[in-house]
This record gives sequence, C-alpha cells and structure tokens, in this order.
Amino acid sequence: MGSKVETNGGSLVSAKVPAVANPLADKPDEIASNISYHAQYSPHFSPFKFELEQAYYATAESVRDRLVQQWNETYLHFHKVDPKQTYYLSMEFLQGRALTNAIGNLNIQDAYADALRKFGLKLEEITEQEKDAALGNGGLGRLASCFLDSMATLNLPAWGYGLRYRYGLFKQIIAKEGQEEVAEDWLEKFSPWEIVRHDVLYPIRFFGQVEVNPNGSRKWIGGEVMQALAYDVPIPGYQTKNTISLRLWEAKACADDFDLFLFNDGQLESASVLHSRAQQICSVLYPGDATEGGKLLRLKQQYFLCSASLQDIISRFKERRQGPWNWSEFPTKVAIQLNDTHPTLSIPELMRLLMDEEGLGWDEAWEVTSKTIAYTNHTVLPEALEKWSQSVMWKLLPRHMEIIEEIDKRFTTMISKTRLDLESELSNMRILDNNPQKPVVRMANLCVVSAHTVNGVAQLHSDILKSELFANYVSIWPTKFQNKTNGITPRRWINFCSPELSQIITKWLKTDKWVTDLDLLTGLREFADNEDLQAEWSSAKMANKQRLAQYVLKVTGESIDPDSLFDIQVKRIHEYKRQLLNILYVIYRYKKLKEMSPEERKSTTARTVMIGGKAFATYTNAKRIVKLVNDVGAVVNSDPEVNSYLKVVFVPNYNVSVAEVLIPGSELSQHISTAGMEASGTSNMKFALNGCLIIGTLDGANVEIREEIGEENFFLFGATADDVPRLRKERENGLFKPDPRFEEAKKFIRSGVFGSYDYNPLLDSLEGNSGYGRGDYFLVGYDFPSYVDAQEKVDEAYLDKKRWLKMSILSTAGSGKFSSDRTIAQYAKEIWNIEECRVP
Repeated sequence: MGSKVETNGGSLVSAKVPAVANPLADKPDEIASNISYHAQYSPHFSPFKFELEQAYYATAESVRDRLVQQWNETYLHFHKVDPKQTYYLSMEFLQGRALTNAIGNLNIQDAYADALRKFGLKLEEITEQEKDAALGNGGLGRLASCFLDSMATLNLPAWGYGLRYRYGLFKQIIAKEGQEEVAEDWLEKFSPWEIVRHDVLYPIRFFGQVEVNPNGSRKWIGGEVMQALAYDVPIPGYQTKNTISLRLWEAKACADDFDLFLFNDGQLESASVLHSRAQQICSVLYPGDATEGGKLLRLKQQYFLCSASLQDIISRFKERRQGPWNWSEFPTKVAIQLNDTHPTLSIPELMRLLMDEEGLGWDEAWEVTSKTIAYTNHTVLPEALEKWSQSVMWKLLPRHMEIIEEIDKRFTTMISKTRLDLESELSNMRILDNNPQKPVVRMANLCVVSAHTVNGVAQLHSDILKSELFANYVSIWPTKFQNKTNGITPRRWINFCSPELSQIITKWLKTDKWVTDLDLLTGLREFADNEDLQAEWSSAKMANKQRLAQYVLKVTGESIDPDSLFDIQVKRIHEYKRQLLNILYVIYRYKKLKEMSPEERKSTTARTVMIGGKAFATYTNAKRIVKLVNDVGAVVNSDPEVNSYLKVVFVPNYNVSVAEVLIPGSELSQHISTAGMEASGTSNMKFALNGCLIIGTLDGANVEIREEIGEENFFLFGATADDVPRLRKERENGLFKPDPRFEEAKKFIRSGVFGSYDYNPLLDSLEGNSGYGRGDYFLVGYDFPSYVDAQEKVDEAYLDKKRWLKMSILSTAGSGKFSSDRTIAQYAKEIWNIEECRVP
C-alpha cells in the first residue's frame, strides 16, 4: 500500500497531512486533515498502523462528522416546526454499504477521492473495506432502505425503526455439500455509522401476569424486564440538508440483573441468565422457529421492536406538548407504517400503553390506534401470513392477548349486527382462529381490522388482495384498500453503481435532474436509434460486464467471457421464484449443445448464466436447488466442447454490494415466479433501470414494467395469475401432459451426469398430480415449453446487436415510474398525510 506513515513520539502522523479536526470540510486538503485527525484522535487501533482498514474507519468517521451536523439541524428543525411525522417499522433494513452512498448523496465523491490520494490511497480501495450491514435479507428489507433514502431526499419528517442484529441472517458459503451458513461478522469490530444513544432506553417486559385494580383498570406486572437501547444511523438525502434517522434497538439487561452472590458461589451461568436472554433477542434475523424456544424468540423480537418504538414515539409526542396531553391530537402528529405483519404487535401495544399507562378508555384508545396505524401487505403466500400460537402468546404477552381477544370480540359483534350476509365467512375473517387442534392469532387479519389503510405493493398484487385474500373486508371497508407500487432509489441503483451509464444519460438528456426526477428518462426514447448513443451505451455496458467478470473470477475462480450474453437471476432461493425452472432450462440447453456438431455450436448465442441468493437454513428443497446449480456449473464449466458457449456460475453470499456489481453488468435478467405469487419484486426494477432486458411472467411489478417499457422489449412467457388455480385443478385431475423437453431435462439429471447426489426428492416435487411436496404446485412443468420458446427469442434478439441496444435503451427510458421517490410521495399524500419539512 502506498501510504507513507511516520510515527512521532508514538502518535500517527502522515508526512504530508496534518491532523486537524475539520468536521465540515469540503476541500480535499481539509478533508485529508480531518481524516488524519480521526486516525489520530478517534483511534480504534494501535497507533502505529494506518493500513486500508484503519484508513476506511478514519474516512467514514470524517464523513459522519458532516452527517451528524446535518442530522442535528434536521431534528432541531423538526422539533421547532412540529410537523406530523412518519415512523416506518420493519424487521429488516437491507442498507448495503454506507460510505459510497453518503459521499454520493452529499455530492463530495470527487473531493474525497482527491483527499485520499494525498495518502496514496484510492477511494475504491477504501469503500471495498466496508462490510454490508447485516440487518435484512430480501426485497422487504431493501425496499425499507430505498424508502428511507427517498424520505430523506424528499425532505419528509420521518424515522425508520428496526433491530440491531449482531449476526444478521447468515453469511453463505458454498462448499462441496452445497450451501453452508455461518454468522455474519459485520459488527465484529464496530460500525462507524451508528451512534449509541445512552439516554434513550426503555423497559420491555415479557411473561408475567395481569393485575386487575379495584377500579377495574388493568396492569401487566411480573415476568422479566429487559432494556431497549437506541442506536441511530444517519440517512442523508440526495443533495439536501435533510438527514433522517434509522433507529435500531439493542436488548440489554441491567447490572441489577447480574446475581453477584450466585456468581461468587460458582453458579456462573445462573448468575447472568437475563443477560444471555437479552443477547439472544438481537443475535439473529429470523431465528429458526421449528421449536417452542425458537417461536418464543421470534415473538420476543417482534414485540421488542414494537414496544421500544412505540414508547419512543409516545415520549417524543409528549416532549413537544405540556401535559395534560390531548390524545386525539396523536394521529395528527404521528403516522405509523407496519412493513408486513412482523410489527403487528404495535396494535395491541399502542392500545395497552394508552389504556394502562395513560389512562384512556377503550373507545378513545381504539380511535387513536386505528387512525395512527397503516399496514403494507407483502405476500399472498399462506406460510408468510403470520399466525401465532395462542398459547405461546398468552405465555409471553398475557395483556396483549386480552386486548386482541377484545378486538376480535368487538369485530365479531359488529359483523353479527350489521352484516348478516357475512356470518358464514366470519370464521375465516376473525382474528382468533379457535380451531381446537391449533388455536392461532392471525396477524394479517388483526392488521386489516385495526389499520386505517391497507396497501399492496404492485397493481396486480393489490387487485388480488382485494378480489381474493381480503375480499370480505373490502365489502365492509371499500376505501381502506390501496395500491402503492414499489420503487427503488435511483441514487444507489444507477447513479452510484453505474457511473459510466449515468454520465451518458446526463449527457444525452443535457441535465442530471433525472436522478431526483426519474420520469425525465423518457427523453432517451427519441435517441434510441441514434448510432452515437448506441455506441456509447454499448461501451458503458461492456465496462460494467468486465467489472462483473473480474468480480466473478475473484469470488468463484471461474473465468467468464464478457462477449457472451450475461443472463442473471438473483433473489432469495424459493420454489415460487423458480430458480429450478431456470436451471432445468440450462440443463436442457447444455444437452442440446452436446448433441450439436462443432460447426452448429458456432452459430449459437454464447451465454453466461449467473444465479445467486440465499436459501433459508431449514428450507431443504431450496438448498437442493443451490446444490444443483453448483453441480451443473462444475460439469458445464469444465466441458471443453461446450464451455465457450455456456457457463453456469453460482454467485455466493448475495447481498446489496454484490447486487451493485451484478445488476449494472447484466443484459438479461430472470423474473420468472409463478404468476400471482410475487407481490411486486424490486430487483426487476433495478435491472430494467440499468438497461437490462427481462424474461418474465405476468407477475408482480413485471406487469407494470412491461407496460412502461413496451411489450416488444420484454420476453414474456407462462400462465397468467387467472389461469393458475384452473391449471392446478387440472393437474390434480391427472390432465397434465408434460412437454417432451421437460421430461428430457429431468431424465438427464437422473442419469447421474451431474454427480452422485440424490436429486430425486427435488424432481419428485415436479411429479405426481397432487399431494404434499408433489404435483408441481408452482407450475414449472406447465410453463417450461413457453419458457424455452421465449429463451429462443432472446438468443435471436441478442444476435442483432443494434436491435438489442435499442431495446436496452428503451428499457432504461421506461423505468421512470419505478423510483421510490414516486412511491414515497404517494404514501406521504395518500396514507400518512405528511408534508415536506425542508431544513432551511
């Protein structure tokens, strides 16, 4: 490394750069001095080292200085103006790296690059040192992070609330046996972006019992009490002073909970039981819930997030007002958005705090609660619509179960009195499912009954919610249901991750305003046939493909050819997302290539197929799919007859930083879920924005993307959402006739050509007509022939370079609708009723 560091009397000094605190520096010399200052006076390492890692932390802290200043100004301004604020509660925030994003949003990338050169360092080397924050897993968490970026950029008064997971979901390692999971190490040293707020601490109770006072009021007592401690992460808006906060909660026990007597008596574990229980709460995202202990831990996490956040929101509301408080004002100052069903316990918790702590009656508390809380539904999959065992709930949260019972009772009474036509449906609509075998609380029903607004996340998904999942509720509250098609932040997902393409867009549109007004991209349409633009576009895409090829070589050891078609599918591994359909086609393609003569192969389109994503640790079939992709890759990539025409790569440990390399380098991306099953998808938007063409079904936001970019620029195949129930029924009745190509691909796997692993259980899921784990529930077999035909159209289009480039440009040009700025502006206006509060 080229940095010259001298030590002088034990302190670290760069020969050329004096250590001077300059928190608001924006000139390269001053920034360099501030970095040097942090290396010396905010030391986290022994004083004689200033290598890449130390340089990263000192650089991050110098950026954080500026953010803290903006942050303080933002919250001071909010405090003065006292606007209505939104609080976004989510179990996941998939933030990605913060350094590139922060200096990009502050518009100081060039100054930082120059400053680091004074140490002989490159900005790229420094940003590479940052580990992704392991606070989320899939689209739900990434959406929450895009939303925070947009809230800050639109100068909206808002907070994000989540949990500070120490080990995340897991880090994925690909070994001979397939996927292995190890704990994420993102907090092994520390995160320079978070600031612990030692003064923001709330008690959180579990277990215990409900005490009834002589006046009839109730109080939850006993059990075990932990502390929620706040950590704040600053979220800067793009080229605005507004910097909002993602507040993450960590669970702690107090010194009083440490039993010194037991410890000195040699009972070491017993002495600190509560401390170790507290540590478990924020250890892992989505701990396995196959056991009673696992279920309790997940429920504890959810309640911990809800209770800490609500206590914080209430205390902020009170801080602004001199008591006694007028609680009817609360919904005019507070909007709470539940990101999926994980934070549902906010409903009974807000009721409990208002009634038991603040002394409100039921009706008043209910009015405040239902006017404050809104719910976003993210799925129609039954296993993802949470249902909690009533006995587990009574054990952990006895007071909340009393409140949930009362909400259920009042809802049931209301139906019996006003809607006799729905009495036969009532057992499905109730919040409590009192099935004697397995009594549960249905969290989605609790949200729909209690929230003032319920929204889906793409037009198709919202339509399905209204016509199927929540149809009976729609007949009671027709205005409660809305659509808010998801979006992505154009800052992270093109401006920063694909600078070459972004510069070309700015040049041809003659403005960089598109970064905050993505609809301006339609201006590219008039140049789509222009040869100069096509040439520039092609070279930007090639630069991104070469960067991706280098990354793949580094993490997998596999060389891939940037002249081949880069075909990518990255997302959680799940049977409904149909990575199995993708790899079955690859197997079929490999077999056909093997059967060709060398001459015939030369006229085919060379392809590199990349698949990435994590399979949940206990999801056996998903893990078999990961294993199959890797086994196919091992055979195909080492086959000299074929490997210049086809390569198959599994990209390990998919996360935001990996996506930032994959997406700009992609040319075809696969969004091939069974129609009606993907609520929206957001990676489809990222790929389309980066000029990547989509092969996909009419599912989720694919429907709207295809409308926006033009159907001739989208490779469509597969059954529609309306067809799916009928096709499943026909299959059950033995009416399915498999395509011979589908049978051929399965037979080829069974022949053992990809090794000795037993793939029969995976292939069995595609066979038979019905039954658990059989009967091809996700219609892979039905959609296979139209998928193969669509793939042939892809090959044909790719051979015509001019046509492909035009389609690519039109894909970017049609992506304006899919900005999270548009989504958040709609939430602000149509659900939260909040307005811009710009720091002057």
